[in-house]
Amino acid sequence: MDPPETRYAKSGDLSIAYQVAGSGPLDLVIVPGFVSNLDVQWTTPGPQHFFSRLAMFSRLIRFDKLGTGLSDRMSGVANLEDLVDDVRAVMDAVGSQRAALFGVSEGGPMSLLFAATYPERASALVLYGSYARHPTEELTCFVCVAPSCTSSAGCSGQRRTHSAAALKSGRRV
Repeated sequence: MDPPETRYAKSGDLSIAYQVAGSGPLDLVIVPGFVSNLDVQWTTPGPQHFFSRLAMFSRLIRFDKLGTGLSDRMSGVANLEDLVDDVRAVMDAVGSQRAALFGVSEGGPMSLLFAATYPERASALVLYGSYARHPTEELTCFVCVAPSCTSSAGCSGQRRTHSAAALKSGRRV
């Protein structure tokens, strides 16, 4: 597959580079991680093959976050809410009302916040090599709210806070 044309969506005064490939019935937005470059990824065999396959069954929407790749640079560091607006701006530019989000690495929290902020615009979430919260933070165990909890964390039906290390190790707390 040849690389698609790079276009630009506006987010305030800045421009976000994006590309659309494929014409399937599902809009699929790849929400990139820390580093991305739309043009370079099409010249690398692994990503090129992966994106070509995704574009076979979807309208694949990819973008470079502000400050990365072909998108405009900004002063300072963007917060998560600003980065979520990149997703919205690109979806608006391509006319996507609802899409599945594929969050890669740092793109995972962006995808989660986008889906929580705009639930009517997110049809599905896929997180790859990502996280919902930083691994060193305290976690509240919400998966074991049933009295017959079988969680390895051993909550016994109580909502409790565990350290990430305790949950990862599987030891009862």
